[in-house]
Amino acid sequence: MFRYKDEYQRWLDSPSISEDEWQELHEIGDNLEEIESRFFAPLDFGTAGLRGIMGMGLHRMNVHVVRHATQAFASVIKAEGERFAQKGVVICYDCRRNSEAFAREAAAVMAANGVGVLIFDAMRPTPELSFAIRHYGAAAGINITASHNPKDYNGYKVYWSDGAQLPPEHAVAIAKAMGETDIFSGISTMDFDEAVQKGMIRFIGTEIDEAFLENVLSQSINRDVVAKVAERFKIVYTPFHGTGHILVPEALRRLGMRHIIPVPEQMVIDADFSTVESPNPENPESFYLAVDLAKKVGSDLIIGTDPDADRVGVMVRAGNGEYAGISGNQMGVLLLDYIIKARKAAGTLPENAAAIKTIVTTEMAREVAERNGVRMDETFTGFKYMAEKVAEYERTGKYDCLMAYEESYGYMMGSYVRDKDAVTATMMIAEMAAYYFDRGMTLLQAMDSLYREYGWFGERTLNLLMPGLDGLEKMKNLMKRLRTEPPKEISGVPVLRMRDYLSGRISVSGLGVVGETEISGSNVLYFELTDGTSFIVRPSGTEPKIKVYILTKGESRSECDAKLEKYEDFARALSA
Repeated sequence: MFRYKDEYQRWLDSPSISEDEWQELHEIGDNLEEIESRFFAPLDFGTAGLRGIMGMGLHRMNVHVVRHATQAFASVIKAEGERFAQKGVVICYDCRRNSEAFAREAAAVMAANGVGVLIFDAMRPTPELSFAIRHYGAAAGINITASHNPKDYNGYKVYWSDGAQLPPEHAVAIAKAMGETDIFSGISTMDFDEAVQKGMIRFIGTEIDEAFLENVLSQSINRDVVAKVAERFKIVYTPFHGTGHILVPEALRRLGMRHIIPVPEQMVIDADFSTVESPNPENPESFYLAVDLAKKVGSDLIIGTDPDADRVGVMVRAGNGEYAGISGNQMGVLLLDYIIKARKAAGTLPENAAAIKTIVTTEMAREVAERNGVRMDETFTGFKYMAEKVAEYERTGKYDCLMAYEESYGYMMGSYVRDKDAVTATMMIAEMAAYYFDRGMTLLQAMDSLYREYGWFGERTLNLLMPGLDGLEKMKNLMKRLRTEPPKEISGVPVLRMRDYLSGRISVSGLGVVGETEISGSNVLYFELTDGTSFIVRPSGTEPKIKVYILTKGESRSECDAKLEKYEDFARALSA
């Protein structure tokens, strides 16, 4: 059993910690609850790397945890052979407190282990890191970011040579190496500036920006329609104080947009995200400054990217003079429909076209794809799985991927990035909005036209927060209960089938196991109801919460809304 008091004392006594770090630990000496929360266990290293609250402690994000993870990562890279290790790693970071410092610590450890480093000369969007790994032929990549998490968080995201997040077997190998390496005495590091002088660490900058932007702009399908409306069409943009502040507006300018109006307060780099409660484009309330500005200037479109610029949220002018948000599910459907039809019109739609979505993303996307003769594949949540699917397409030559997306505001287009990419998505959203603007339609009106064309669908995602030391246990117990005692009905509607994506079994009440899922190995329970609704439950991989997804279909918007309300009550009761 892990003894958190002993580990706390070991840190206090370690000569590796600075005076300020020692003081931070000393100040919690009388607070056993705080000591336990910081030392009860290490941060879990998974396929998304590490993510946690910043501070001193084994279960916090700090330089010692970053060095520890990097030492383990270096050993996994070197285990692939000297030729592979010589390809080096690319390191990127976002706008958060300590991000640059953590990135430099990671670079110094890699260099001391004989693995060369290319490090960005300033913060950059996450998708540019994915691009840079492939562009330079690097062995791997590290990104210091906590994406859209609150300001107290930071993270350590890891990528492999394909530009995608780490494969599970390598994540397991890193976690194992961390378990075998002392967090203080087992680390090889060196002075950052000395490593730069010796050529072990090199800076990269505008040259990779240009290469990335060239690929982003290559995804444009109809620049003529942009030129046609550019004098009249206005876009308000906010990076929420983060890394999209340079490349997103530049991509829009190169597309041909002439009226890009940034939210001045949020173009300022601010690690505290002081103008928003949450720097998350999934939350409409985060757009209040952008909405105020849009009303003043008469903007047609509002675009916001999260701090590491891998997610994008959109609001558009509604009929009442206000602005309304478009969900991640809806934006994916709009983009997929637009890309298919625009490429058909341009004569560039491949005969073997395919698209990819996650199992928790709206089934409307499947309807759009299949009605237009495009294959739709599904993966688990996470772009590493979608990247694997794209790699499979390229390896076999069987399909050509138009786009991949998940409901949480992440979109991937082209073959140059293997992660969600708000820079490319923003550019494509702007082009699509210009196309509909030329036809006298907003994206909201365009979405309504798609409902009329493909049928009415509704989606809702609920986050059941389970914080604290007992949160993980609550999450585990809830999933165990649903798995061993699955509900026979939900909100009075019978459950037709249950898909357990962990075991891969499909079961029916009273009949037992009746089949297998196409994919397996992820802790997701998928309940199919007799009215066509899907009720899906999974633990979050990065935050202490259970996520519940409700996917419905009906004859009208009101019917879909009524179903969502009904099932939401059942979902919220799960956390009681």
